[in-house]
Amino acid sequence: MKANRVWVEIVIVGTMIACALALLIATLGAAAGAAAGAAESQQLKTNPTQTLQSTTEQSYQGMVTCSRCGAKHSAAIGKAASDCVRACVHGGAAFALVDGDETYLLDGDSIALKRVAGQRAHVIGAISGKTIRVSSVDAI
Repeated sequence: MKANRVWVEIVIVGTMIACALALLIATLGAAAGAAAGAAESQQLKTNPTQTLQSTTEQSYQGMVTCSRCGAKHSAAIGKAASDCVRACVHGGAAFALVDGDETYLLDGDSIALKRVAGQRAHVIGAISGKTIRVSSVDAI
């Protein structure tokens, strides 16, 4: 009879420890969430336009190119601009949109971006810093 009591006590102690750990983890999670919310609130106070820019989609037009070559592709390789862009992106460069003096990195569907590589395009997406999160792209 005494052996059964020991097992019951072990189960009760284990349950209490598990509940205490769950409460500790929940408290730490709530504190981390509150800190993240405060940091986001502070960022919104210091730069409200940046937060608004990253959530609204805008329309852009320009040349779809790569981050390596920009608007000037190397004539030494003897390839068209579209082939140069595809080769550079395959080699690790990122897609980019050149619009006048501005260059934006493009983050989105690589297959759609490859179709318009080296061409003027109409891009719709949300901007964050110098990166456009592309939702659609069409050649002009």
